[in-house]
Amino acid sequence: MQSEDKGQQHKLQLIFSMSTLTRRMRLRFQSLQQKNARPQDGEKLLRPNEHIYRVDFIQQHRLRFLRWDMQLERPGKVTVTGTSQHWTPDLTHLMNRQLLEPVGIFWKKLGAKEVECNEADAQEFGERIAELAQIRKVMYFLLTFTGGLEPAQLKGSVVFKA
Repeated sequence: MQSEDKGQQHKLQLIFSMSTLTRRMRLRFQSLQQKNARPQDGEKLLRPNEHIYRVDFIQQHRLRFLRWDMQLERPGKVTVTGTSQHWTPDLTHLMNRQLLEPVGIFWKKLGAKEVECNEADAQEFGERIAELAQIRKVMYFLLTFTGGLEPAQLKGSVVFKA
């Protein structure tokens, strides 16, 4: 998390960090398999390429979305989906209906230096996060990695004007 002061302009960079919930959700999946049980109706079970991340809002009010800062060390794609669940930190029973729209899709092509995205969706998604920050101290995200990209190859954050 970084904060910059330039005159009256104050930028707040909130970094995506891997959540321990990824492990708990994987254990839930294993438990269901071992018991030969079915998930709850609508329950989201993590696929191997999906991971839960979190962003901690050190400031909640008067945030205005500025930009995404997504750095991919290699070609591939990451899809960032927000969750509406905020009343409990236990996402082991994350439901599909709790996944928010739009999603942020970021990709890097072979030989490219810059990460690309669908700017309209990324802008709308960032603005929605700024709104949700007013009522949350933490927000969870489902990140889906494709094209050979892995979590260790991502450095991501969202930047706001405070």
